[in-house]
Amino acid sequence: MESMEVKIQALEQGKRNQLKLEKPLVYEKVLKYVDKVERGESIAILQFQYDYRCNFACEHCSADKFMVKSARARRADTRRKFDIEAVRELSRQGDEMGLAHIVITGGEPMTYPDFDQVIEAIDPSKWYISSDTNGWFLDETRARHLKAIGVDKIQVSLDSMNADEHDAFRHKKGAHSRVLRAIQASKAAGLNVIIQTVVWKDRARSKEFEEFLNWAAEQDVPIYVSFAKPVGSWEGQFDQICGDEEIDYVHSLGNKYNVFTHLTPSYGLDIGCIAVKRMVSVTQYGDIMPCPYTHLSLGNFFDEPLKDIINRGLELKQFSFDDKKGCFMGNTDDEFIEKYLPKMQGKNVPYVPWNEVFSAEDFRDGKLH
Repeated sequence: MESMEVKIQALEQGKRNQLKLEKPLVYEKVLKYVDKVERGESIAILQFQYDYRCNFACEHCSADKFMVKSARARRADTRRKFDIEAVRELSRQGDEMGLAHIVITGGEPMTYPDFDQVIEAIDPSKWYISSDTNGWFLDETRARHLKAIGVDKIQVSLDSMNADEHDAFRHKKGAHSRVLRAIQASKAAGLNVIIQTVVWKDRARSKEFEEFLNWAAEQDVPIYVSFAKPVGSWEGQFDQICGDEEIDYVHSLGNKYNVFTHLTPSYGLDIGCIAVKRMVSVTQYGDIMPCPYTHLSLGNFFDEPLKDIINRGLELKQFSFDDKKGCFMGNTDDEFIEKYLPKMQGKNVPYVPWNEVFSAEDFRDGKLH
């Protein structure tokens, strides 16, 4: 029987061939990733939190504290935010750095009235474009439209095959059936599809999670596992955060299922935690965070070049290529949570600047950047 590893490699090669055919400029950038890493350069996915508006109120939402939840408060919010021209500039700078993948997220991207303009401003010919979604507004017509305007992949959130459990977790009755519809609609439209699911301590070894993985295998849809983090609406809740035992177990499932995490090596590169090296989060307000769950600003895109901000992050010991440790924020066994997390919490996000969290001793050269 063909091993799961061989199947995944074949799937990856198929996607590479498709990328070469459909987006040759993106393909050429991806070919240079290994050399860039060897030179100590970031190959970050831009996890772009273009807008925090959302039609859900999920139990685990990591962006909960970023959201301005009333129309009145939104009108009163005078902070600078991304507009379409700023999106064009982000695309230009990222392309010049040789970056190739951007994920539109939020919030719920399918609620954005200017979603199509955002995609056009990014320039699909130069980027592999993914979009997160809770699936509520994604039917066959919308899925075909997304494919037509240059979106490549849909990342759909699903947290249980039990409809009541999923709907309760998402605080939205009917969410489960809409997710299943979105998965099938995206596949029919020719979009690449992955399911994003949250795993916490009690879920990792549960019968429910095993049944979930078996169902996904039957649907031939990969599973991306996001480990629960003590941030956002789960700030300070450590009892269900995974430790080494649960994380190692989930990774072992990759021998049987097409399941992966952000720590799973891609492009043949094992770099440990991908924060800054393989991913940064760009907030609606221009702040560049190491990842969606590390709520500190490495710098603001509206004030300085993206390249300078990312290079500052790479100079921090925790995010440099010298460090190949696992997830900082999703593992209670990691000292990062004890040493640095308290400096980020209880404050107004996303304005927790890097120099309130790190000191000169945290930089590779012992100097503030």
